[in-house]
Amino acid sequence: MYPRRLLFALVAIILTACGEVAQLPIAAGIGPHPQLPPPNPTLIPTVIIAPAKGWSENGKPVAAPGMTVNAFADRLDHPRWLYVLPNGDVLVAETNAPPKPEDGKGIKGWLMKRVMNQAGASVASANRITLLRDADGDGDGDGVAETRSVFINGLNSPFGMALIGNDFYVANSDAGVRFHYIEGEIRVTQPGTKILDLPAGPINHHWTKNLLASRDGSRLYVTGR
Repeated sequence: MYPRRLLFALVAIILTACGEVAQLPIAAGIGPHPQLPPPNPTLIPTVIIAPAKGWSENGKPVAAPGMTVNAFADRLDHPRWLYVLPNGDVLVAETNAPPKPEDGKGIKGWLMKRVMNQAGASVASANRITLLRDADGDGDGDGVAETRSVFINGLNSPFGMALIGNDFYVANSDAGVRFHYIEGEIRVTQPGTKILDLPAGPINHHWTKNLLASRDGSRLYVTGR
């Protein structure tokens, strides 16, 4: 019994010794010239994850003078990226990381799972893009999305989006896909075409892949790491 208690006490002491204490006030890290403390590698890194939680019933950001803020849409499933179409429709990627069974093994996997749970990032990916439309007017209505429709479903951890002419591009975690876009439609009915593979698999440094079209629409840039 005593050796076990001694072991627990030693582990607690080691973990306490690995902790870090802030060396600068919060204000020192804000502004155009923030002060950063020098790196201090430790056996166990200090990680503080902000718990994920939504706004309270009447909570909202503080607007600048002369402006107001209201909820455009709610009850979205882990929204990660927005894209505004020329007609004012707003597309939101409801997405999360693809399954990575290998990452859940061992002590490191257990710790990562706890951290991701605390950050609200351990839910399964909805794998869809949802269209939100302020039906009262082309973005000049009441600022609330009265129309909501699944724009594209069955994707693979989608993130980046770009429209060039009538071609709508989506960056899945493992591939870039092109769909035919018709202005005003609330759902894409034709299947997409894969245009390129993107790095994925067991070593996926970050599953979010973004897209950016050049101004003249002649090039499409994709993050591939």
